[in-house]
Amino acid sequence: MQTENITIKDIDKLLLNAEYVSNNEISTTVYLSLFLGRPMLIEGPPGVGKTELAKVIAKSFERDFFRIQCYEGITFEQIVGEWNYQKQLLHLEAAKNDSNNESKIFAEEFFIRRPLLNAFLNENNSVLLIDEIDKADEEVESFLLQALGEKEITINDLGTFQLQNDLIVILTSNSQRSLLDETKDRCLFLYIPYPSVEREIEIVKSRIPEADEEVVSTVVKLVHDIRNLNLMKKPSVRGTIDWVRSVTNLGTKNMDESLENSIGVAIKNESDKKRVVKDVLSKR
Repeated sequence: MQTENITIKDIDKLLLNAEYVSNNEISTTVYLSLFLGRPMLIEGPPGVGKTELAKVIAKSFERDFFRIQCYEGITFEQIVGEWNYQKQLLHLEAAKNDSNNESKIFAEEFFIRRPLLNAFLNENNSVLLIDEIDKADEEVESFLLQALGEKEITINDLGTFQLQNDLIVILTSNSQRSLLDETKDRCLFLYIPYPSVEREIEIVKSRIPEADEEVVSTVVKLVHDIRNLNLMKKPSVRGTIDWVRSVTNLGTKNMDESLENSIGVAIKNESDKKRVVKDVLSKR
């Protein structure tokens, strides 16, 4: 799908058709990212839909989707690609008498592409998600920033590769460390908090349209009360959706029993669970 002449309202509809309930700030940031050709940096607590937004943008705009899942210690090779040493050795063994063997093994056929290079060389317009970039070290972040800024990747012994498509880049962060100022400067910033009660009800209904409205409303309001507690891990929006599904499946004749029996789909820690039962569920 072409992004020229698209409006913020169009983006609202596209995201909603993909079961993503947006708001004005989200849709406006997506629109400006497309208009300015700038990456988006999305922050917010875990489970509010940062990663999902990137997937939905790819789906809505009919683009190929590539993802770099960052973690502590991730390397250049795991992001861009690496030489297939076993294949190189086998080639050398098979052609011992060829004096040009050494130069031949540094060809693309001996190189294993990883997500960044695949996203750059893809013929179709694409979306690249750099997920949880705050888990990678500053050296990796700086390399990604340079590659995306220059729209090219240089690989030793192989050459320089230019970006081949209109690439939408989305970075997410859970704020485990502060990102480089250069990263923040080049990106449009979007913070996605936990949704309001009204928006979370919309989100749940978009995912479970057959759910009883009373169940949805009850669970969402309970989740918001729970998030006000000082817990080790607050329930995500995904947890809210799973809790509604679980209560519906267990039956609503005895709502309190169904809520307590299925609390493990939303609360992931035993001490949190005890506190929620005591401070929230017991007071219903």
